[in-house]
Amino acid sequence: MRPIAESMAALAAIAESPAVHSLAEAFAAEGHEFALVGGPVRDALLGRAVTDLDFTTSARPDETREILDRLTKNVWDVGRDFGTIAARLHDETVEITTYRAEVYREHSRKPEVSYGDTIEGDLVRRDFTINALALMLPEMRLVDVGSASGNGGGVDDLLAGRIRTPGSAESSFTDDPLRMLRAARFAAQLGFAVVPETQEAMVEFADRLGIVSAERIRDEFVKLLSADDPVPGIRLLVETGLAELFLPELTALVATQDDHGRHKDVYEHSLTVLQQAIALERSRRPGEAPDVVLRIAALLHDIGKPATRRFERGGVTFHHHDVVGAKLAKKRLRELRFDNDTVKRVARLIELHLRFFGYSDQQWTDSAVRRYVRDAGSELERLHILTRADVTTRNRRKAERLEHAYDDIERRIAELSEAEELAAVRPELDGQRIMELLGIGPGPEVGRAYRFLLELRLDEGPIGEEAAVERLREWWASEGGGGASAASPAPPLRRPTERSEG
Repeated sequence: MRPIAESMAALAAIAESPAVHSLAEAFAAEGHEFALVGGPVRDALLGRAVTDLDFTTSARPDETREILDRLTKNVWDVGRDFGTIAARLHDETVEITTYRAEVYREHSRKPEVSYGDTIEGDLVRRDFTINALALMLPEMRLVDVGSASGNGGGVDDLLAGRIRTPGSAESSFTDDPLRMLRAARFAAQLGFAVVPETQEAMVEFADRLGIVSAERIRDEFVKLLSADDPVPGIRLLVETGLAELFLPELTALVATQDDHGRHKDVYEHSLTVLQQAIALERSRRPGEAPDVVLRIAALLHDIGKPATRRFERGGVTFHHHDVVGAKLAKKRLRELRFDNDTVKRVARLIELHLRFFGYSDQQWTDSAVRRYVRDAGSELERLHILTRADVTTRNRRKAERLEHAYDDIERRIAELSEAEELAAVRPELDGQRIMELLGIGPGPEVGRAYRFLLELRLDEGPIGEEAAVERLREWWASEGGGGASAASPAPPLRRPTERSEG
């Protein structure tokens, strides 16, 4: 944490900004308390960038709306049932919430909200002491409710790098079970440690997460994965049993050993792959937002192994775990209410993550490289990163061989792409031209002819329209002019030998 003088200067800079100054003066003029609260205060004290401005007030939602309507025309309800009104003024988006105390009933997925009257009452019901901090405006008074307990408050916990609840963990996690996932997220984002009593409560009340909607769990999981290093938070979720409730395929990896347990288990391998994928993502796309699709695929790429593990001839195999894992990921992500595009992309990456291995033993033909690009489609760049990250061997010679092999395949893809527009591989003839040449109308024969030309394009590269016409007519004649059977498809790429090392 930065020196206190610098921290207060950062808070003062926020308070003096046009938007915040206008709000503070307007609420004070109406006799209402008004405070910057939670994350912005925490981040300013830590020296982190403040990106969202969250405020709390003694004013009720209707009163907040009236005040904001006088300041700006851009006002909207974020969640009136939760007492939150948002506005856009002086190029800042702000959210203002009435003092509140929300609590889940035993079997409800939605919290019940009641409004409070004091800032202290609002703060003590928040998730963790490091977020139970408020800067009262315009007077610039810092409120830290935990400091009066004798156990230290939010500022002390920021200095010590610890996460704990303002009151009893039992009460906090009963009020909102999602806070247990938030503890894991903050542990990852801030590099803080969850104190033992709070972690014990996460174990005790893990089942309580069952009343929280899949959408809220998904959103919190995405925030965790977006951290610079999500692994400490993921470990906490697994160790407390929380992951078992919404991502059991991950916890199942813990007991799945490669190579008779002589090497790290699949769980540890998966965490390493995630970290390596994030490092590659940053190096290849500096400054871009976290790639959640890539990170989910890296974490879950081996979840098909427990179901496919077999002991054969003194070794362990996981045949087809790529295909099984893709199906499991698709099912789990749908249950967590991920959008269809994310589900499709993650599943495709998992399904293809083994495709490259074996290239270092026997170089692919240009045809095989084209198929690799065709099958990866829009996920090719992510597949490059995932495949490289999937190498966690401690055998330096093997790691270097795989790295050189992937350097080579990326080079060949680039060369073929430049020569052939590989990213948009398609036959020289489209469906309309096929029908004209063969004298047929729409129907399955057109599809068979198109697939023949596509396989030809993949095998031989661009051959030109004239040659494509000749080859199509030869194929059509061999088919009996639309007779019995379709052309035999090209053989699929050889599935790589299952590896005990990722």
